[in-house]
Amino acid sequence: MDAETRHDFTVFVANRSAGLFRFAMGLTGHPHQAEDLLQSALAKAYRHWGRVRHGNPEAYLRQAMCREQIDWFRRPSWGRELPSERLPERRVGDGTATVDLRLALRQALGRLSPKHRAVLVLRYLEDLPDDEIASLLGCRPATVRSLAARGLERLRVLCPELAPRLTEERR
Repeated sequence: MDAETRHDFTVFVANRSAGLFRFAMGLTGHPHQAEDLLQSALAKAYRHWGRVRHGNPEAYLRQAMCREQIDWFRRPSWGRELPSERLPERRVGDGTATVDLRLALRQALGRLSPKHRAVLVLRYLEDLPDDEIASLLGCRPATVRSLAARGLERLRVLCPELAPRLTEERR
């Protein structure tokens, strides 16, 4: 890779890493896994940057993260970390309902399948249209709508305090 291409990649990462990390957090629900997911996608993009930079590099990275997250989920459970119900340190409540609601949402998202989670994150966090989500995930827009509806219904079951806020208002 020549110096100009390497510089272009470095500038892109500096400008877009915060947004891409936020997207990875939505997919994984855990900061360390989000960092790993983003790094894996960036490593793949770096190898092909000469070709990727001329298209839509952000879409390429989102799609790479979605696919990588689904691949991680499909790998055998032996040899991978397992989440624990109880954290070693004690959680200190801050007294605000918003923070508690966000934590409940994060936990509920973590219990969804990777495809349901990806659709909900792309639709509601990244505010992408169904056609673009379908393109990223390699499915039809009708499948995206179905996954979103089922994902929202599962969130209502997993997190009843979110139910009043989870409405299916979409374009």
